[in-house]
Amino acid sequence: MRNEFVVFALITVLGSIALGYFLNPNAYWLLLLFGPIAAIGFYDMAQDKHAIMRNFPILGRGRYVMEELRPKLYQYFIESDTNGRPISRTMRSVVYQRAKDQNDTTPFGTQLEVYEEGYEWMNHSIAARSAEEMEEPRVMIGNKACQHPYSASIFNVSAMSFGSLSSAAIEALNGGAKIGNFAHNTGEGGVSPYHETFQGDLIWQVGTGYFGCRAKDGGFDAEKFAQRSQTPNIKMIELKLSQGAKPGHGGILPAKKNTPEIAKIRGVEPGTAVLSPPFHKAFSTPKGLLQLIQQMRELSGGKPIGFKLCIGQPSEFIGICKAMVETGIYPDFITVDGGEGGTGAAPIEFSDSVGMPFKEGLAFAYDTLVGFDLKKHITLLASGKVFTGFHIIRALALGADATYSARAMMLALGCIQALECNKNNCPTGVATQDPELVAGLVVSDKKKRVASFHNKTIHSVQELLGAAGLTSTQQINRQHIFRRTSLNEVRRYSQIFPYLTTGSLLNEATVPENWKVEWDLASADHF
Repeated sequence: MRNEFVVFALITVLGSIALGYFLNPNAYWLLLLFGPIAAIGFYDMAQDKHAIMRNFPILGRGRYVMEELRPKLYQYFIESDTNGRPISRTMRSVVYQRAKDQNDTTPFGTQLEVYEEGYEWMNHSIAARSAEEMEEPRVMIGNKACQHPYSASIFNVSAMSFGSLSSAAIEALNGGAKIGNFAHNTGEGGVSPYHETFQGDLIWQVGTGYFGCRAKDGGFDAEKFAQRSQTPNIKMIELKLSQGAKPGHGGILPAKKNTPEIAKIRGVEPGTAVLSPPFHKAFSTPKGLLQLIQQMRELSGGKPIGFKLCIGQPSEFIGICKAMVETGIYPDFITVDGGEGGTGAAPIEFSDSVGMPFKEGLAFAYDTLVGFDLKKHITLLASGKVFTGFHIIRALALGADATYSARAMMLALGCIQALECNKNNCPTGVATQDPELVAGLVVSDKKKRVASFHNKTIHSVQELLGAAGLTSTQQINRQHIFRRTSLNEVRRYSQIFPYLTTGSLLNEATVPENWKVEWDLASADHF
């Protein structure tokens, strides 16, 4: 095609000149069309970055246009209602409908393949109960060492930082949390002024960068922590060990993105590169983790303190539980994030292939706490693709007391799953810092949508409870959820994830056989 293009360029350019010179001067106007085409084509042939453009001048650019359009075309014209990734159109639609207070029913029956392996459901009861008779389900977080327990919704906003999300998105989420009386996790980027605009309840997340309580050497600053933790709308504090989308992976805030505003919020020097390592500097052992939690509880004046992790090496979580038994220090809550969790940007190897998935991780964490007779001290929160009432019921059946969701709340804000979160050009103004795009997100409207989505999702939980003949979320267990494991086999969650006997992990003699390897590896003194 290179030779053919050269011939085309010579004929069109020289031909236009000849026509204008010999026949009609107006023919020179053709150079406005053919001249740029020729120039771009010769540039394509000269550049050394793209072989297709070198070999197919002009035409080769079509590949990159199609690459850019492919996700949009696929989403709108090709994907079915159920096979979209990472979130199906069915799930996106129900969030939009509930956020906008529109009709959220579906016609003509389910589109799911109910005889396909992996299909899950809960059974109803002939003695169904009315959802209208039930109070909103909530859970009290805080053990005997906590001086200010927090009454939390069973459905809350998961961790998303200002910087990853826009200022308007943060304000709308917090405004929605205020209206709906649920909690808003700040993410590890610290507490920004936008988190405080509407004074919605906050869960301040502290990550490995210790933003908001960071010492000059990048470590934990107890004085700064004590000061920030007194913020009135900070109701709980969550120490982040890892997240499902990229567990064991740190990050760097580039100097060019470290604006004076970001630097002030995070407690760092503006215009410098800031490292968030994949590990904590404030502790290096399970006992050290618990001592930090105890210190944070005292510095905060007794607010609920917990930690978040994606389950990795099982022996390490067991080691943390052994340390709890030895020290008598218990976190008020633990958040388990599934390996399928979302993020603005992560290496594909970490998103796809690192970290225990939601169901296995949550069931393991609950069983371990029960095995060490610790669950009575600790509230268990869970996050990982929670969009509907059934997703919440399923999480509670596996052992959670309450749930988080990030992407569902983004959809309620207006996110269209454009998959542009890591490029700063989110078209809806949710995951961008571009002022022109952020201006499209109207906080006064979107905060109402977030609250509406939460309210209707909680109501769907109540309806499911009533359909099962239950009246409280505390009655839900693994007996209530079924999964098709093959065409002719169905198993309850209690069979797939069998419960441990309370206290069975306290003594080596009573440890179940399939737990012994990890139990033996676990230590309270090292990870």
